[in-house]
Amino acid sequence: MCIAVPGKVTVIDDLNMATVDFGGTTKVASADLVPDVSVGDYVLVHAGFIINVLDEEDARETLKLFEEYMGMMDQEQ
Repeated sequence: MCIAVPGKVTVIDDLNMATVDFGGTTKVASADLVPDVSVGDYVLVHAGFIINVLDEEDARETLKLFEEYMGMMDQEQ
Protein backbone atom coordinates (compact mmCIF):
# COMPACT_ATOMS: atom_id res chain seq x y z
CA MET A 1 0.00 0.00 0.00
CA CYS A 2 1.23 3.49 -0.82
CA ILE A 3 0.41 6.59 1.16
CA ALA A 4 0.68 10.05 -0.37
CA VAL A 5 0.91 12.98 2.03
CA PRO A 6 -0.01 16.48 0.91
CA GLY A 7 2.80 18.98 0.59
CA LYS A 8 2.98 22.61 -0.50
CA VAL A 9 4.95 23.64 -3.59
CA THR A 10 7.45 26.36 -2.69
CA VAL A 11 9.56 26.57 -5.87
CA ILE A 12 9.33 25.37 -9.47
CA ASP A 13 12.55 25.63 -11.48
CA ASP A 14 13.19 25.92 -15.22
CA LEU A 15 13.40 22.12 -15.56
CA ASN A 16 9.88 21.74 -14.12
CA MET A 17 11.23 20.34 -10.83
CA ALA A 18 9.27 21.46 -7.77
CA THR A 19 10.45 21.84 -4.21
CA VAL A 20 7.63 20.56 -1.99
CA ASP A 21 7.38 21.31 1.74
CA PHE A 22 5.99 18.46 3.84
CA GLY A 23 5.62 20.16 7.21
CA GLY A 24 9.21 21.38 7.38
CA THR A 25 10.84 18.62 5.34
CA THR A 26 11.40 19.51 1.70
CA LYS A 27 11.75 17.16 -1.23
CA VAL A 28 12.20 17.75 -4.96
CA ALA A 29 9.63 16.22 -7.30
CA SER A 30 8.96 16.35 -11.02
CA ALA A 31 5.97 18.45 -12.04
CA ASP A 32 5.89 16.96 -15.55
CA LEU A 33 2.74 14.88 -14.96
CA VAL A 34 0.68 17.85 -13.72
CA PRO A 35 1.40 20.79 -16.02
CA ASP A 36 -0.94 23.24 -14.25
CA VAL A 37 0.82 23.07 -10.85
CA SER A 38 1.88 26.42 -9.38
CA VAL A 39 3.89 27.69 -6.43
CA GLY A 40 1.59 27.66 -3.39
CA ASP A 41 -0.43 24.64 -4.55
CA TYR A 42 -0.91 21.62 -2.31
CA VAL A 43 0.06 18.44 -4.13
CA LEU A 44 0.40 14.68 -3.71
CA VAL A 45 3.80 13.21 -4.57
CA HIS A 46 4.47 9.56 -5.40
CA ALA A 47 7.81 8.07 -6.47
CA GLY A 48 9.30 11.51 -7.12
CA PHE A 49 6.43 12.82 -9.25
CA ILE A 50 3.59 15.18 -8.44
CA ILE A 51 0.50 13.13 -9.25
CA ASN A 52 -2.31 15.45 -8.19
CA VAL A 53 -3.09 19.01 -7.14
CA LEU A 54 -5.39 19.35 -4.10
CA ASP A 55 -7.46 22.27 -3.01
CA GLU A 56 -6.19 23.78 0.23
CA GLU A 57 -9.18 22.67 2.32
CA ASP A 58 -8.77 19.00 1.33
CA ALA A 59 -5.03 19.16 1.96
CA ARG A 60 -5.47 20.68 5.43
CA GLU A 61 -8.14 18.10 6.36
CA THR A 62 -5.88 15.25 5.26
CA LEU A 63 -2.96 16.66 7.25
CA LYS A 64 -5.21 17.00 10.29
CA LEU A 65 -6.21 13.33 10.00
CA PHE A 66 -2.56 12.27 9.75
CA GLU A 67 -1.75 14.27 12.89
CA GLU A 68 -4.64 12.66 14.78
CA TYR A 69 -3.52 9.20 13.66
CA MET A 70 0.08 9.84 14.73
CA GLY A 71 -1.21 11.07 18.11
CA MET A 72 -3.12 7.82 18.58
CA MET A 73 -0.04 5.80 17.65
CA ASP A 74 2.04 7.71 20.23
CA GLN A 75 -0.53 6.95 22.96
CA GLU A 76 -0.34 3.20 22.26
CA GLN A 77 3.39 3.07 22.95
